Amino acid sequence: WYWSYEYSDFMNIEFDSYMIPLNELNTGSFRLLETDHHLIIPMKTNTRMIISSADVIHSWTVPSLGVKVDAIPGRLNQLNLYSNRPGLFYGQ
Repeated sequence: WYWSYEYSDFMNIEFDSYMIPLNELNTGSFRLLETDHHLIIPMKTNTRMIISSADVIHSWTVPSLGVKVDAIPGRLNQLNLYSNRPGLFYGQ
């Protein structure tokens, strides 16, 4: 699986984030959670995310930040995110 991200307020930076296959995982990495590119969000700043899907319903969630939103084809869902602590947070 993968997610595509765009930082539209910062010179239109775009990238895809793919899950690391099991045979390529490093020791100590988390199975089904590690990706090749990480989404970086600013700390102590309100961040608005707009989520959609091209094919079927997907769930975008980061449990440790208390956020979950469904990506639905043909629909734009909005998520407001605020992180008050630094760290590496895994989505599911």
